[in-house]
Amino acid sequence: MNDIVLETRQLTKRYKNRTAVDGVSLSLKRGDIYGFLGPNGAGKTTTIRMLLGLIRPTAGGVHVFGKPLAANRLEILRRVGSLVEYPSYYGHLTARENLETIRRILEVPKSRIDEVLRIVRLTGEDRRPVKGFSLGMKQRLGLAAALLGSPELLILDEPTNGLDPAGIQEIRELILSMPQQYGVTVLISSHLLSEIEHMANRVGIIRQGRLIFQDEIGKLQQRAAGQIRLAVSDPEAARLTLARQGTEADLKEGALLLPSLPDPQVARLVAGLVGGGHSIYRVEDIRRSLEDTFLDLVGGGDSL
Repeated sequence: MNDIVLETRQLTKRYKNRTAVDGVSLSLKRGDIYGFLGPNGAGKTTTIRMLLGLIRPTAGGVHVFGKPLAANRLEILRRVGSLVEYPSYYGHLTARENLETIRRILEVPKSRIDEVLRIVRLTGEDRRPVKGFSLGMKQRLGLAAALLGSPELLILDEPTNGLDPAGIQEIRELILSMPQQYGVTVLISSHLLSEIEHMANRVGIIRQGRLIFQDEIGKLQQRAAGQIRLAVSDPEAARLTLARQGTEADLKEGALLLPSLPDPQVARLVAGLVGGGHSIYRVEDIRRSLEDTFLDLVGGGDSL
């Protein structure tokens, strides 16, 4: 079985003199929760619209379930659920009635409505008019609609936009349950790394239409690895002592900087310095946040 559920190959979209998406090559494996990250206007929604066949690429292609989307659009989209921007509803109808209108189009059994209402935890609210729903409830109803056709791939565009912390937590828990409980692969776009790092196992970062990072989220976390700062009595002599012990350190602003190390190794280095006659004034663990690393990338850093 092919583990690649979704793949784009040099996907490009141009509008007159502006290139919105420039040679993007995404790859999603079965069971992934793939975080598609980038600032507003980076090209995320344009990419997603091409993945769903809503707009045509200028160049490149989209393959879903091993087949080209352009030649198999209807067959593929029957296996894909999506929530793009804010979902629209008939406000005077109940949640169940709104789902019924979609169910008839998809031609799925009526029992599926009860199943998706249970999944998104709206069973007790299904007889209420949607116009009285909170934004979080509306987003959950949008997820229910996306799941109605029992999709194998779920594409979500900024699903936590405008939600309060409780609503964000609800959506996050639902997304996390998708691969293991329901066998659904998920692509979720966001401009907030703090949201994606709680859910995704793989990440793609887009900036100005170009994909500048794609890998396991752990690789991104490695880029945020910090440093150890040692304030000592004689920094230059201490640096030479560490070098003789096989550890290289940089001298900056009167202190020693070392790569982040496990605690036992730091303890051995400090003991070695003390044993060599150096006074240790301070040991600091200086860490860059994952958010800082992300902002560096999308703010103009080099591609990875």
